[in-house]
Amino acid sequence: MYKIYAIALLLCTGNLFAQTTVKVLNKNSGDPVRNAVVVSINEKKETHTNEKGEFKYSPLLTKGIEISHPNFKSQNFYNIAVGDKLYLEPLRITMPEVFVTGNPRLDPMQVQVSSNYRQKVTQPKNAGELFSDINGFSIIKRGNYAMDPSFRASQYEQLNVMFDGGIKAMQACPNRMDPITTLINPEEVEKIEIIKGPFSVRYGNSFAGVINMVTSKPKDTGRLINGTVSSGLESNGSAIVNHLQLEGVKDKYDYSLNFSHRDYNNYEDGNSREIPSAFRSLGYGIKLGYKLDENQRLQAGLRQSFGRDVLHAGLMMDTEEDNSTIANLDYIYKFSNSDLQEVTFKSYHSQVDHIMSNYRRPSFKNTEAISNLTATTYGGKVESKWKLGDHLTSFLGLDVYNLARDGSRVRTIKRDMQGNLLPQPKIVEDKVWQDSYVNNYGLFLESTYAINKKNIIEFGIRWDHVVSDSRDPDESFNALYPDLDKQEENYISTTASYRHLFSSNYQVDVSFGRGIRPANMEERFIAFLNIGMDPYEYVGNPYLKAEVNNQFEVGFLGKEQFTNAAVDLEFGANVYYSKYENYIVGLVDTNLTRKYMPAKDPKNPKVFQNIEDAFKTGMEIFARAELMKKFTLGAEMAYVYTENKDLGESLPLTPPLVSRFDLGYRSQNFWAELQYKVTAKQDRISKNFGESSTDGYATLDLNAGLTLAKNLKLGVGVLNIFDEYYNDHLSFTFSNQGDFTRTPITEPGRNFTAFLSYKF
Repeated sequence: MYKIYAIALLLCTGNLFAQTTVKVLNKNSGDPVRNAVVVSINEKKETHTNEKGEFKYSPLLTKGIEISHPNFKSQNFYNIAVGDKLYLEPLRITMPEVFVTGNPRLDPMQVQVSSNYRQKVTQPKNAGELFSDINGFSIIKRGNYAMDPSFRASQYEQLNVMFDGGIKAMQACPNRMDPITTLINPEEVEKIEIIKGPFSVRYGNSFAGVINMVTSKPKDTGRLINGTVSSGLESNGSAIVNHLQLEGVKDKYDYSLNFSHRDYNNYEDGNSREIPSAFRSLGYGIKLGYKLDENQRLQAGLRQSFGRDVLHAGLMMDTEEDNSTIANLDYIYKFSNSDLQEVTFKSYHSQVDHIMSNYRRPSFKNTEAISNLTATTYGGKVESKWKLGDHLTSFLGLDVYNLARDGSRVRTIKRDMQGNLLPQPKIVEDKVWQDSYVNNYGLFLESTYAINKKNIIEFGIRWDHVVSDSRDPDESFNALYPDLDKQEENYISTTASYRHLFSSNYQVDVSFGRGIRPANMEERFIAFLNIGMDPYEYVGNPYLKAEVNNQFEVGFLGKEQFTNAAVDLEFGANVYYSKYENYIVGLVDTNLTRKYMPAKDPKNPKVFQNIEDAFKTGMEIFARAELMKKFTLGAEMAYVYTENKDLGESLPLTPPLVSRFDLGYRSQNFWAELQYKVTAKQDRISKNFGESSTDGYATLDLNAGLTLAKNLKLGVGVLNIFDEYYNDHLSFTFSNQGDFTRTPITEPGRNFTAFLSYKF
């Protein structure tokens, strides 16, 4: 009998120990779900599932739990008992097109996200204008079409600009008439993610920040065809904008299609002067997705844009045609029950064909000029994601970015230097890009380690191999660099960050990054062409050292809810300092004489060179309150200070202090927003870059929207209500324009806008 009792006791004890856990399983496959987050709804106690998909049962969980996992739909469960099996439904596999998930334990450090553009911007001219309302950003304008974002006095290739997590396209024009922001329909941009410095190595060279424009994804509504059609008008410039978007999901397939048309005439500034700024553009984009099985997804994309008759008030020439094509193919495989969680493959190819001329310019009577240029960008990335235990997540990968450009300018010289007609026009061909290329191959490792629930560290290292060459150099360029051959460079970038979560509402990030940017193609190979804000010819330098940005930054985010007062408050601040090495600027070389019209001032060109002593520092702060879930009140400020100690002046394109204040209201069928922007005077300038001081100004904008009927919305706006006459500090000056001196381009005066959209 004793033996029987002992055996029974052992069996009961074994059964007791076996039944102290709860198991979480994949609803479709029955496989265990490991590393799922289990939170008790009332007590907010948290635990995780183990390798077998199990978590330890506790009486605290019986009242209800929430289980979440990046690959499954979050779900609540109630009345949990020992030994229960809980099933999670897998999410539809999506491509890694974003790097912000909203989880402070997984997101990169020093990140900012801006979204809801379809409501905030009434009539964006192109995707570049979407940056105008983001704190810390300014817009570099050469007219009304080509707009480049500038962030904290960094611009162009100093910023790593992409869309959908890594797709890139480079302009064909050396004057940047066709940057990537002109190649994407602004209506398809759902949000913009910004890493504010060299604090990630996963997305290519990151010198001063990473910008990711995230385009819209199809929504699973149960219908094969969903969409939006809209049309808008502007009074100042007699502009019309039309947009169509279609999307749908069916079984394993999904698609997204958008089409955009824009037609703008010249606008008037605050002094009723007509500014040459007209343009026409068409663009479309297609995304097709296919779910091979529960763990695999394939996605293809194609977009084309076409610009016509684009006037650039701040450049020597205008765009006759701009035709671009961007194609991409993405693949993802998710692993189950493995340290290796997923492998992604991303590839893209873009080609931009660009034709510009001076047919509408005063210089045409003496010399007819037309340029036909091509830029080809292709590359991709292979990346693996590893979950090594409960605390360490790592990304290991290889990326490739290749850029090739070619094309020439053909000049038909009609008159001599004295203005006399030549008996026979002289035809000359100038090599613009000299059949050049710059190829970049990178290997990276980036990891996030959660020390505990409140402390996270992130670190990364990246190796880049850069190859560049000019295969058909111009004679004048070849004379300067007779021994020029293929250049090969190797660089190491590093970053390390620490995040402390005081609570779910407060966090602080402390980051250091050493970002490296090899010289771009203009800085290496341009040959005696006007590509700056000033009237100088510029000459490239293939022996430039890479720029280095040693950046230190502290960022703070907080939020509070005052339930009794029905107030939600968000606030934050960032403070940063960057010490530069080998900063690249164009400096006058008195040993050289300009190549074209040598008798014209300035007679000496600028040659790109490295300077040793430069830095920048600055800050951004913001606060936003939501009252009674209807009213919003916000304020923000951005300031950056730069210094080129070698020349004793500011670095070029340093924006002034900017403050914004906004008041909004939102109900079920109506919304309105009033924004007041105050821009300070900027007298810290780069004379070497051709800058002049800019007076301060203030503008007031009003935007509003109304639901007229189910799914039918009307939006209206009044921009620059007080018809302010002003110019932005980063705008180029009028160039080769008959009715304007070389002064900064002024902005539009008062502008009434309206749009109508229908969702089906």
